[in-house]
Amino acid sequence: MSIKQAQEMVDQWIRTTGVRYFSELTNMTILTEEVGEVARLMSRLYGDQSFKENEKHKELSDELADVLWVLICIANQTGVDLTAALEKNFEKKSIRDAERHKNNPKL
Repeated sequence: MSIKQAQEMVDQWIRTTGVRYFSELTNMTILTEEVGEVARLMSRLYGDQSFKENEKHKELSDELADVLWVLICIANQTGVDLTAALEKNFEKKSIRDAERHKNNPKL
């Protein structure tokens, strides 16, 4: 599925099953919450924290998909074409970081 198709599919689902989009501010807070869920899971999977009994069933792929879902909702309702935005972002990073990472001794 392309990014454009994902944006269209989320929009279709929101308009049929989801009834309507939450407000932009509500979706921003939901995005923050979902990123927190990813952070919590990462700290348990790859960090030093242990799982609580009720957290053992969570999957990173599902949590990342939740983040992507809400991000797409925000893009849709604010008129952002994520394909064009990502392409432009690649250009920006390619120009800005053309030599920076190559010359970084830490990398």
